[in-house]
Order: sequence, then C-alpha cells, then structure tokens
Amino acid sequence: MWRPHKPSEKGGEKMSSQVRLKLLPSIKCMFDEPIQVKVAGLRPRQVVSMRAKLTDDKGVVFSSSATYRANGNGEVDLKRDPSLGGSYIGVEPMGLLCSMRPLTMHKIYLKTNAINPQVVKFSVHEEEGRLLAEMTNERLLMRDGVTRVPVNEGNICGVLFTPPGKGPFPAVLDLPTSVSEARPSLLANKGFVVLSMAVYNKKGENSTETHLDHFEEAMNFLKQQPKVGSKGVGIMSRCKGANIGLSLAAFVPGVEAIVCINACNANVVTPLYYKKQQILSSLLFDESKFIPTESGAIIIKDALEDPLAEKNKGSLIPIERAKTHFLFAAVEDDLNWDSKAYMDEMVVRLKHHGKENFETVFYPGAGHMLEPPYAPHCPSSFNAGVGKRVLWGGEPKAHIAAEIHLWKKIQDFFKTHLSCDATQNKAKL
Repeated sequence: MWRPHKPSEKGGEKMSSQVRLKLLPSIKCMFDEPIQVKVAGLRPRQVVSMRAKLTDDKGVVFSSSATYRANGNGEVDLKRDPSLGGSYIGVEPMGLLCSMRPLTMHKIYLKTNAINPQVVKFSVHEEEGRLLAEMTNERLLMRDGVTRVPVNEGNICGVLFTPPGKGPFPAVLDLPTSVSEARPSLLANKGFVVLSMAVYNKKGENSTETHLDHFEEAMNFLKQQPKVGSKGVGIMSRCKGANIGLSLAAFVPGVEAIVCINACNANVVTPLYYKKQQILSSLLFDESKFIPTESGAIIIKDALEDPLAEKNKGSLIPIERAKTHFLFAAVEDDLNWDSKAYMDEMVVRLKHHGKENFETVFYPGAGHMLEPPYAPHCPSSFNAGVGKRVLWGGEPKAHIAAEIHLWKKIQDFFKTHLSCDATQNKAKL
C-alpha cells in the first residue's frame, strides 16, 4: 500500500495531490548505479509526461521527456512500462537519464568537479503540462572516504583520486581528451588510485607537437603515491588519449594493462616527441572529405588518411613492443573514425609478432563517446583535434547497453591484470 511520507534515504517520494513519484532504492545513489522510477496515484490508463532535467558543471542544461500510460491501478513503472513517445520509445528503465539532450546543440556533458553530486530533477506532468509530482535524485561520484587532490606540478596538470583504507591499491592513469572527472572518480570508488590528466589541459602543450615525457612524468608520480602497491600502472584511454596510452605502453616501461576505447592504430594530428626526439609522425585529416550536416556539425569518419599507406608508416604505433595486456573496445557507429578497422589492424599486428596479450570487444550500434553508464549520451560536440563540431554517432539504446557492459568489463580487466604487492607498499613507507 502506498502512503505519503517525507523524502528519505530509503526511497524518495513527494506528493502533489494524490500522485506519488518514487525513486528506488534511494533518492541518493552512485552515479553509475541504476534507479527505479515509479509513479502511483494516477487515474487508470491516464497518459502522463515523465521528465528529467539537470545542469552540468559548465552550466549546460540537459533534459528529456517521455510519454507513459498508467496501468489499470494508476501506476507507471519505467522498469516495466514502455515509453509511447518523446526522447525514446519502448521499455528503457534509465531512459530518462541516458536520453537527455543539451538545450544548446553540440554540447557534451561534463563533470569537472567530482566532489559535488549530479542533481537530477524528475517530474510527472499531465498531458496539458500541469505538474503532478517531482523528486530530486542525487547521483554521487565519490563514495565516502575517497579523496580528491588537484595535482599541478612540473608538467602534470590533473586530479588524483584515492580510495579509503590503507591499501595497497593498483594504480590507473586516466587520459581523457578534455578535463572530466566522472570516469576517474567512479574508478577510484572501485578500489583504484587514479590520476586523471587530460590530453588537452590548461597547461596547453604546443598545439603543433605532443610530448610523451609529460605523461611518463604522470606515471612516475602515480607510482610514488603511498597507497599504490602495483608494480606498474594501468591506463584508461579513448580516442587521442589512446594514442598517448598506446605510445606509453610501447616506449615507456611500467604499463601493465591498458584499456583502449575507439582507438586509432596510428598517432594522429600532432607528431609525438620523447626525450626531445620525434618518435612518431602524425596522421592527418583530409578536410576536403569532411561532410557537413544540417545540424552544423560535420562527419569526419572517412577523412583520416590511411595509416597503412607507405607515406604514413612512421605514424603507426609499435604496440608489439609493449609488455602489457590490452583491452580494445570498438563500435559499429563511430562517426569520428573507423575504430573497428583500426582495432582489427592492431590485432593483426600483435598476432604477426606472436603476441596473445590482448582481448577485444565490439559493440554494434554504439557510438564513439563511450563513457561510464547513465550519463547523457553525446551524439555531437566540439572535437579539439580538428577544431570543429562533429557527429560522434551512436544509436541510443545500443549505446546505453554498450556503456553498461563495457564499464563492468573495464573493472574486471584491471582487477585481473594489475598486480598489487603489499610488500612493495610497505617499502615505500
């Protein structure tokens, strides 16, 4: 039996007339955990609009809506009932969150400070728009005891997340393209010391070249942390970040495991330097192959030059040199570049050198911007590598499913392949 009560930690509920909106199991949850959205007190078969709205750390407003018909008892359960229209159609328990779109086009959801939870307002409306009930969901990025410390020393500009407890913990270097704290903070919740250092950060490397030494410096800083017990580090990367991650694995000792999401097998956009020497040339985009769209964003998928062409061989990353474990993830609907083809080429290269230190996963229908689950999916935004707004691709339902599966896969992969030695930890102390 449903009874009105004050919002509580064990499931929030708010009354407007006789309509009750519930978020289960709690109005507070971790960002990467699902919730169950239910409504009661409606008229039998009443049609209502369900809405969700949030504002990210950059002030960008995201929202979604879906139409539902109550059952004979006047109830709606997003885990059971299909959306009849709106931002998505069909049974999507977390559809209101994942289908959110920015009110300003071509904006990506950004969490630039993980200390503050993401606040999402859910509401129920009559077809005419009148508000019937609303409830706020606080989605936490840091569990109790996880610490966040900005790091700004030498060539390192990033944020260090450390789990509670004595450790020792395995270490992960997170390489997002731009500053974002959702992935590293959520990974720290799982028992990893994580240093996140964006490829494009405020220290602003010369846009004409990239220096691997800066990221080696970040690796060394991470390994020296008192709670870190792993011999080497793991690397978490996607897109241009994967360029750097793969190059670290190939040229710098100490990378034990690397996750490469939608990676290219060659170094793109800017030449790569190490110890003041160029080690990889750059694979470039042919702007004449950019395809404009009515939205104002472009499609660049077929514009990147062929990395296997003779003139581009100097950009290929010699991943066979790496003494590491690889997890390659690629998608079918990547509009940034052909990540599946590049993944296949890297597998061929490793096999040619007698290597079996890799595993792959492929997601039909998903797009380039795979993130931890339950954030608004980003179909288009500014691409810092080409300096233009681009389409990233991804069919929403397939993309959501891919993010849920991959996030669990990443955690299992790092737990399997990152060693953690308590005696090494004691030696540091």
